[in-house]
Amino acid sequence: MTKEAPKFILASSSPRRKEILSKMGVEFEVVAPDFNENTIFERSPEKLVKKLSQEKANCINDEKAVVIAADTVVIMGDKRFSKPLTRERAIEMLKELRGEWHDVYTGVTVNFEGRSESFVEKSRVKIKKLSDEQIIKYVDEKNPLDKAGAYGIQDDQVVDEYKGSYSNIVGLPREKLSQVLEKFGVYYGVH
Repeated sequence: MTKEAPKFILASSSPRRKEILSKMGVEFEVVAPDFNENTIFERSPEKLVKKLSQEKANCINDEKAVVIAADTVVIMGDKRFSKPLTRERAIEMLKELRGEWHDVYTGVTVNFEGRSESFVEKSRVKIKKLSDEQIIKYVDEKNPLDKAGAYGIQDDQVVDEYKGSYSNIVGLPREKLSQVLEKFGVYYGVH
């Protein structure tokens, strides 16, 4: 007898998170949470992404579904690099980050049948020493306005090197997420 996989809901409209979850073999529906991220104030990046993922997950009221929510932030020193929102801000961010190491934090919350677990994954990333022209070309070609730090590691154009989970940098740490789903006893397909 085959175990039945529960219904999964991804509380995110991120195409990268959708892709990671699909590659894990999870069949899911997307429900973008109705939540204003600017209402959460935390100095600690770990606490910030954890709280944001919890709030997003808690927006979805379906106890029979496995709800997965995540939030990613880029930190260099004491400065936070969220989604740039404008072309000009994306260019500014990449100019600040170029040639430097920074941290990428992703908070993930999984809610299922009244249980909830949240975790934070941290990776380190170094951006290439890009010229102003290369940065402008990248921003104009890739339009990274929906990405924390104004870049995507998967674009394979701006990242020099990284340490830690690749999928965390993309926006959903699949290794740790798999462990949490297994802990919940959730069957979802390919591991």
